[in-house]
Amino acid sequence: MPFHRVSSVYAVVEDTAETIRPKHRILGVRRREFLAHAGNSVLASALLPLHGRLAAAPRTQRGATSVSASLVPLTAALEKQLPDWMRQARVPGLSIVIIEKAAIAWQRGFGVRDATTTAPVTNDVMFEAASMSKPVFAYVVMKLCESGVMNLDVPLTKYTPDRFLAGDSRLDAITARHVLSHTSGFQNWRSETTPLAIHFSPGTQYLYSGEGYNYLQTVVTRLLGELFEVYMRTRLFAPLGMSSSRYVWDDVAERRMARPHAGDGTAIDNNKSSSASVARYGSAGALLTTPADFATFVINVIDPKPADTARLNQASLTEMLRPQVKLPSTDYPSSWALGWQIFHNKTGDFIYHGGDNRGFHCSAVASATRKCGYVAMTNGDNGQALLGNVNTMDAMQQFLTGSR
Repeated sequence: MPFHRVSSVYAVVEDTAETIRPKHRILGVRRREFLAHAGNSVLASALLPLHGRLAAAPRTQRGATSVSASLVPLTAALEKQLPDWMRQARVPGLSIVIIEKAAIAWQRGFGVRDATTTAPVTNDVMFEAASMSKPVFAYVVMKLCESGVMNLDVPLTKYTPDRFLAGDSRLDAITARHVLSHTSGFQNWRSETTPLAIHFSPGTQYLYSGEGYNYLQTVVTRLLGELFEVYMRTRLFAPLGMSSSRYVWDDVAERRMARPHAGDGTAIDNNKSSSASVARYGSAGALLTTPADFATFVINVIDPKPADTARLNQASLTEMLRPQVKLPSTDYPSSWALGWQIFHNKTGDFIYHGGDNRGFHCSAVASATRKCGYVAMTNGDNGQALLGNVNTMDAMQQFLTGSR
């Protein structure tokens, strides 16, 4: 079945800003009623047989989780197919959570968190969420706007005397809405050869931008007078019960983080984030979490409890998920909202975000209409192809769209 590219955005290896890597391509598949999500292509190396320790079928963590009858076809298909797909893609470990009726209905770890030690992936193993950090930060920004601390449509220069970029008056037009919808005009990341610039009038075009999130993070940090990781913990993680989520490497991360792996399946070193690195890259890509914690966040987006000091009210959530800018014409229509990409389907819209750091790939898809979805995280550089298989498998498509 052929793949068709829908959008192309780019993400940096957060914390180092040394290497620009392709971000997830969101792929549409003909004859599908949903989206397919994979990398640039199914990598040729992913089809080669593995060797040595990784040649054995990845271990599956079989917990005591019981599932509803409606989930049996999907969970059975995942149990059967994931070990083979992981072996083919040289992805040592994967953790996945299925959301049904706005609750975590099934979760499972497959394979190993570290190919060197062969420690298994259990449900409490943490991964780099990479660019999936963005909707989490966007949620907090929306709450600050809801509570009157800032306004989505007030230029960010009104909140700080610091100039994020000198010599361009268009900076005075950039708002939080522009940043969260990737219409600020900033490129994804600056480099020694490509300095920071505003590439078009804010609000007129789409251009995926980690630098925009960096800018907004500096403004929010100034307004709140707290370290980024502190206000994210106190304003979101603690109230929502996301106890496995953090940004700065600590003792918990040392014990529970999966190890990243190169495309050939060999282990590489973890990138141990610091307060200094998080001060720049936190909102754009430094979240360390579990699929269950991220699923808890997704559930609060698609099936919110009553608003409180942390949770958004319905008006804010509606605005967060309202399409702001259409992506270029494709086989599968999509837009960018505030923190989320929205795929438009005849059965209802689906919210989506993916993430890519070196050795880690992940994705989250959910339907606010059907109150269902999934979060999957991998610790291998070929994780994009694996996640593409997960998203396009018949059982997953039927579950997400209700087309059984």
